[in-house]
Amino acid sequence: MTPDWVQHVVWWQVYPLGFAGAEKAALPDPLPGTPMDRHGLTRLVPWLDYLVEMGASGLALGPVFASETHGYDTTDYYRIDPRLGDDADFDELIAQAHARGIRVLLDGVFNHTGRSFAPFRQALEQGPDAPTADWFRFSWPDAWTPGTEPEYADFEGHHHLVALNHDTPAVADVVADVMKHWLRRGADGWRLDAAYAVPSPFWAAVLDNVRSEFPDAYFVGEYIHGDYPADVRAGHLDSVTQYELWKAVWSSLQQANFYELSAALERHNTFLDTFVPLTFIGNHDVTRIASRLGDLGRLAHALVLLFTLPGTPVVYYGDEQGYRGIKEDRAGGDDDIRPSFPASPEELSAVGQPLYALHQELIGLRRRHHWVHAARTRVHSLSNEQLVYEVYDGGHSLFVAMNLAETSVTVQVPAAARDVLSGAGGLDVQGGRLTLPALGWAVLGPAAAAG
Repeated sequence: MTPDWVQHVVWWQVYPLGFAGAEKAALPDPLPGTPMDRHGLTRLVPWLDYLVEMGASGLALGPVFASETHGYDTTDYYRIDPRLGDDADFDELIAQAHARGIRVLLDGVFNHTGRSFAPFRQALEQGPDAPTADWFRFSWPDAWTPGTEPEYADFEGHHHLVALNHDTPAVADVVADVMKHWLRRGADGWRLDAAYAVPSPFWAAVLDNVRSEFPDAYFVGEYIHGDYPADVRAGHLDSVTQYELWKAVWSSLQQANFYELSAALERHNTFLDTFVPLTFIGNHDVTRIASRLGDLGRLAHALVLLFTLPGTPVVYYGDEQGYRGIKEDRAGGDDDIRPSFPASPEELSAVGQPLYALHQELIGLRRRHHWVHAARTRVHSLSNEQLVYEVYDGGHSLFVAMNLAETSVTVQVPAAARDVLSGAGGLDVQGGRLTLPALGWAVLGPAAAAG
């Protein structure tokens, strides 16, 4: 059962290696007695109040464990990446976050490892009789000799990412132990990277094991497409990443095609019968939402959708400031969307302040109507450029109206929409009509709506 605290959380997702401006590749181990001079994790501490002031209450971290390059090629699950600091830095960040009521989500890359992962190196050196040989999916030659590297399964053709063998009990034991190790140190949950590539029975066994000690921990799997409810049930997950809705949001706004979004909302409703999805309009793997919609004047609409639709919302660091960045399919193609941040919020440009203020306004609205988290939606009015939908749960309702046209329009709204709570619109309550400005939007509710 999903922990109760999740219904109130709004995550701020950070890719720590990028945030801290860390080196692109692993550092050599310092000589014994040499003090650590990298403290990337504690660079986040000055930003915790910024997170709270925005209205968020969770910090979702990208990979923080020792790795070869980008963090998704783990070499030691029990060690903080030296480019980000050490255990003391992790403990400090957790302590400072929890002192502010901030939950912390870690990123677990348990589908694959880097080639420098010690059990993989041991298997290469010792051959098919190595104690860790069955941790991976090797194709050993009939007559193996030392120094001969066998073929092995990897992650989606990336040969430097070595796929783990999830049929091996020892792998499940290690993954469960890693999760519990960092939960004992104060983490509140795990994002499971590339969860779609791992057999669901593996997740079910591991998560049942971990929950026996940490029943209040949260586990969300990365799934791109497929039967989300079946994956949640089979893997004993709390949630998955709602990529279908992410795509429908930016695409429908970019192409002025609300029919696509309406279809996605119908699917979203069916998911909510089983679980509450993790919702987002940006993350560390996709082109920035401001790069897609900013020049069209439709960025605010995406934010309104994120915070008024059911789900557990995530803000990707920099999106709240209007950062831009294009994801490219090449070496280093993620660098543009994983930037470094200044030392403190005071060093941010004033250019992003209006968008940050809009995040504050909309997150505040969301918090006053926290029931939205697991609610349902119904569309009342639909055309390519205009949309009116209702979010409802029991006796609660909110109504959202959007206009993508370059001219003002008047749309019909339900009789229960009697007050403009956010946005801009001229509401004729008696006639049930709302006039929206060009590229306008409004969130409506009953008079003196309560949370």
